[in-house]
Formats: sequence, C-alpha cells, structure tokens
Amino acid sequence: MTNTIVQDDPARRRFEILIDGTLAGVADYELRDGTLVFTHTEVGADFQDKGVGSALARGALDQLRQRGERIVAECAFIAAYVQRHPQYQDLIAG
Repeated sequence: MTNTIVQDDPARRRFEILIDGTLAGVADYELRDGTLVFTHTEVGADFQDKGVGSALARGALDQLRQRGERIVAECAFIAAYVQRHPQYQDLIAG
C-alpha cells in the first residue's frame, strides 16, 4: 500500500480508505443520540487479506479519538478490532 488515506465522508455516513486514489473499503456508521454507531465494514475483493480493514479501523478510530467522540461497535469487524486492540476500549460508549 503506497499512498493510503482514511477519511470521513459525513454525507455518506462512512469512513473510506483510499489506496493510491482507489476506494478500497468503507466502514458505514449511523449517528444515534450523539454517538457514532459502526454498522458495517467492507473491503473490496482486490484488497482483502492485505490489512486494509485493519488500516481502515485504525484510521477511523484515531480520528474519532481526536474529535473526542465515542462509538458503539455493532459491526462485527470493528468490535473484533477493538477487542484485539485494547488501546481503543476507551472509545466504547457506555
């Protein structure tokens, strides 16, 4: 992965990961009562098994931490990522 960018697209309610300008994956979310709820994460077929999902999760969670936001991980991938990386446990709401 040469040039990797994780960005929030609030209009589409998702975080996106771009690799060399190509959309490689998304983490969809909803806003509920001021909390960001991850609902689904998907990585494109050409980018699977290359750490793209983890890079997306890490980038999104780091941005949310900087913004002072809390999350709910309804998405199984995000929930598992937070479980494996305890440094993000403090972002979980409730």
